[in-house]
Amino acid sequence: MLRVVVCVSGGGTNLQAIIDGVKEGSITGAELVGVISNNPGVKSLERAANAGIPAFVVRPKDFAVRDDFHKAFMDKLAELKPDLIVLAGFLVRIPEEMCKVYPGKIINIHPSLIPSFCGVGYYGLKVHEKALERGVKITGATVHFVNEGMDEGPIIDQIPVRVLEGDTPEVLQRRVMEEAEWKLLPKAIDDIANGRLVMENGRAVRKA
Repeated sequence: MLRVVVCVSGGGTNLQAIIDGVKEGSITGAELVGVISNNPGVKSLERAANAGIPAFVVRPKDFAVRDDFHKAFMDKLAELKPDLIVLAGFLVRIPEEMCKVYPGKIINIHPSLIPSFCGVGYYGLKVHEKALERGVKITGATVHFVNEGMDEGPIIDQIPVRVLEGDTPEVLQRRVMEEAEWKLLPKAIDDIANGRLVMENGRAVRKA
């Protein structure tokens, strides 16, 4: 059984999609063993509690220096012994050491078609604001393996989403979640749990 830890920062809609996937059977061979949030009092923690998943808060503000936060975060991960770490709206840059300790075992969901609207400064609603400012007609979401770069890891899969006349950032964000993010992330977890997807030689490789 693949041990999955989900890292979150806010409302946890992608976390809920994963919880629902495990419950309904679209994700098999995996168990959610922990949720880590960098923010207290967020909806994600309530979702975890409702599903009976152990949840923990490790936030940068509680530490005098960033290295101490990184150590506490890594220590908590080590306690949970994950086979897969899922960054599901985790708005903190992870320590580089994490990619060395868990190579090919970290995935992230990003609300755009990478390489568009990604990297430093592109997160959450800001991604959709920039997409609308640029006037793109197609946006979407990407699930990818995580490496030391920001949104630079090997792409696993993408789903395009059409931008409609009159879209606001909030409306577009919701459509990208519903049509792309909530499908991509559970599928990637299921594929990894069942040996259909791995990272090899810096690439996402699908097995027969």
